[in-house]
Amino acid sequence: MTARMATHLSITALSVLSAALLLVAPAMAQTKPAAAPAAPVTTAGAPKLVPAQSDIAFTFRQMGVPVDGHFKKFDAQLAFDPKNAAAGKVTLSIELGSATIGDAATDAELVKPDWFDTKKIPTATFQSTALKALGGGKFEATGKLTIKGQVKDVVVPVALAQAGGTTTATGSFAMKRLDFKIGEGEWKDTSIVANDVQVKFKLAITGMAPL
Repeated sequence: MTARMATHLSITALSVLSAALLLVAPAMAQTKPAAAPAAPVTTAGAPKLVPAQSDIAFTFRQMGVPVDGHFKKFDAQLAFDPKNAAAGKVTLSIELGSATIGDAATDAELVKPDWFDTKKIPTATFQSTALKALGGGKFEATGKLTIKGQVKDVVVPVALAQAGGTTTATGSFAMKRLDFKIGEGEWKDTSIVANDVQVKFKLAITGMAPL
């Protein structure tokens, strides 16, 4: 084969290839790229307690002197929208064995049968039966408080404040320890340990809808 013939064949081959590309190109241009997968639909989860930023405290008087304590372990299940309070539900559970007043000897007494009797019933609970909006970020929670198998109705005022994605619920209520058999035997004497106990709480919550 002469060089002239080889050159002619190369030019012919390039011409055929170019024509083929011209025919295919429009079809390729009309082909739509595959659609990107749809982004997953996300829904906001239920409000969740942040125990490390929360506190449940109590105060009572012994021989007329105020004594402060708190519970180190507790949790909550929340289904609550501030704009539809009546449809909400709140359950709070407290590990009674986590009670402390900062004195090891007294803390060891608190778990015994005369006091919290934690081996028999280790947990106290609050279960809401009605939630009511009062306006201005204030609410009222009515529910059943259960300690040592004793169940009493309580009404708890709650104030909500929101900042930086966290809702803080604060409030307090009074209870009678003897209503729940806390302090039996010789400890029923209210001149030694008063019957009245003030409970205070600060609960940090994430995931709650705006006020």
